[in-house]
Amino acid sequence: MAAKKKSKEEAIKTWTIDDKEYNIADLSESAKSQIVNIRVVDQEIAQLKQQLAIMQTARNAYGSALNTEIADKKIKAKTKAKKH
Repeated sequence: MAAKKKSKEEAIKTWTIDDKEYNIADLSESAKSQIVNIRVVDQEIAQLKQQLAIMQTARNAYGSALNTEIADKKIKAKTKAKKH
């Protein structure tokens, strides 16, 4: 059951499900409530995707910092070994 969204103005008046467009004004209160629920969940999903992108960026930065730290320790260990 794929739901498609139109432009903001059209989305307020109609809702498309499985390639069939419905006039929201003609739907039951229960159906209208489900549309509201879908919109709320879509907004939450979008927000979670943004948070996930932030967390993935942070994880990549931590991984990069770890790689740098490990590489620096190897260089220091080799330098120290050569001096002795």
